Amino acid sequence: MKLTIVSNYINHHQIPMADALYQQLGNDFAFIQTSPMEEDRVKMGWGNEVQNIPYLKLYYEEAESCADLMMESDIVVFGGVEDERYIKPRLKAGKIVIRASERLYREGQWKSISPRGRKKKYEDHGRYADAPVYLLCHGAYVASDFEIVHAYPNKKFMWGYFPAVNTYNLDNLFFRKLHVDQNGNTQVRLLWAGRFLKLKHPEYAIKAAKYLKTQNISFHLDMVGGGVLEEKLKQMVKRFKLADEVTFHGFQPPQSVRRYMEEADIFLFTSNYLEGWGAVLNEAMNSACAVVAGHGIGAVPFLLKHEENGLVYKTGDFKEFRAYVLRLCADGALRKQLGISAYNTITKTWNPQEAADRLYAFSEGLLKGAVNAQKDGPLSVAPVISPKEGYHYTRIK
Repeated sequence: MKLTIVSNYINHHQIPMADALYQQLGNDFAFIQTSPMEEDRVKMGWGNEVQNIPYLKLYYEEAESCADLMMESDIVVFGGVEDERYIKPRLKAGKIVIRASERLYREGQWKSISPRGRKKKYEDHGRYADAPVYLLCHGAYVASDFEIVHAYPNKKFMWGYFPAVNTYNLDNLFFRKLHVDQNGNTQVRLLWAGRFLKLKHPEYAIKAAKYLKTQNISFHLDMVGGGVLEEKLKQMVKRFKLADEVTFHGFQPPQSVRRYMEEADIFLFTSNYLEGWGAVLNEAMNSACAVVAGHGIGAVPFLLKHEENGLVYKTGDFKEFRAYVLRLCADGALRKQLGISAYNTITKTWNPQEAADRLYAFSEGLLKGAVNAQKDGPLSVAPVISPKEGYHYTRIK
């Protein structure tokens, strides 16, 4: 079987699964990158891993051979490809296509009322309802968006991003998470990591820190990242007199971010609905952090079950978020319980090797004319969950 993945560019969230597929398929596997990586992501250290990847092919340097490979491969997965011209030839030929997509209507499903938009969605997706075209949903609300435009009926499957997974001795890992303050008291370490953008609401972390201080909690908050809100956040810290409790570390390479996670008790994930997936959640769970996350984030309903392996607040409800942060700060046993369950979720199910194995098996089935869905996790049938329903979905046992 010859399997090819096509995406705008490869990054450290995709390389581990691609490596696993290469181990399985050898030269019958390829990853085609259609565009150079954006400069801001290169500055964040995202481009360092792409040197000398044996299966990586650059469309913008060898367009003809890449186009041929897209047609010749038995299975092609198109994800993160905005330009439909890469996909159309294979669709017109009636060959098997697996599309991997984030949301169509991230800013609100009300946008689906646009007649022009509906026409475009039909041309790109709806007309292939009966064709051998399948959808991998990069997030819990993708299936709902595509359901609105009647695309890929009974052919939508759970998927996501699969960053590298580390295996830990959990006793040793939790020992690393033990911190004491200058008075010898246990100190809770909180972490927020990402770009300081409005959609990611980093101010939630600072406001929660202000509240924790009023509750006499011994804590420290690490803010890893940077962006347009950085100066505003630093002014908040100064205004709230949190200089001793909050540290800004700037942008860090992926390996350094993981080290902060390994030493954190609680990870704060505060993005709104514009966060299509959020691979930082995979990484924090793999690091056995107790996570507090908003339900509107694409990865959350797939990866988290409220009070089983994390705490999920209603996106936009700061008071609920703050209450969960306080609850975890006050309950070390709960932090550890949730952290262990989060770690198991990633190491047993939502990891690159498992995803590669499932994609390989799924592809083999398609070549034999069968659609073999998993019972749960990656490549199980994607539930149709609207953003309004996502909060409640995380509470279904």
